[in-house]
Amino acid sequence: MKRYLYLLAIPIVSLVFMACMQAKKGDKEMQDIEKPPQEKLSLTDTSLVKVTKSDAEWKKLLTADAYHILREKGTEYPFRNAFYDNHKKGNYFCAACKLPLFSSKTKFESGTGWPSFYDVLDKSRVHEVVDKSLGMVRGEIVCARCEGHLGHLFDDGPSPTGLRYCMNSGAMLFQESK
Repeated sequence: MKRYLYLLAIPIVSLVFMACMQAKKGDKEMQDIEKPPQEKLSLTDTSLVKVTKSDAEWKKLLTADAYHILREKGTEYPFRNAFYDNHKKGNYFCAACKLPLFSSKTKFESGTGWPSFYDVLDKSRVHEVVDKSLGMVRGEIVCARCEGHLGHLFDDGPSPTGLRYCMNSGAMLFQESK
């Protein structure tokens, strides 16, 4: 009897394994699709002249994830985003209007699963808005140029500011320093 159960278990385990492999392949294909095109980013592009576009224009310019986060105030999954574990040196830009926002010099491991920074490149480049969603009150951080939702601000960060800018990877682009 045990032998028959063992023989039945082999095809079931094989099917489960193949299904997992297909799911991983699907995730990889989705990541490839969602990668934004390589664009020229500049640390000197700091104009705060408002960028205003229609929803249709934003949908054409942004990936589906970036649109959901930046324009619909969405949030990506923790630990399953592009920059939470990025340890490269460089700068982070708004994915919508390309405004330089954060430096890897102020990035730290918060343990939250999202990229976290204790300071911005320039305080005038982001605005804090009161967010009362999900039954709590917190500071929402939006881009000063395009008003895209970037993430939230908390007061549990490290020195010297004591702040934690908890950002969504999908709202940002990264340019590695040479």
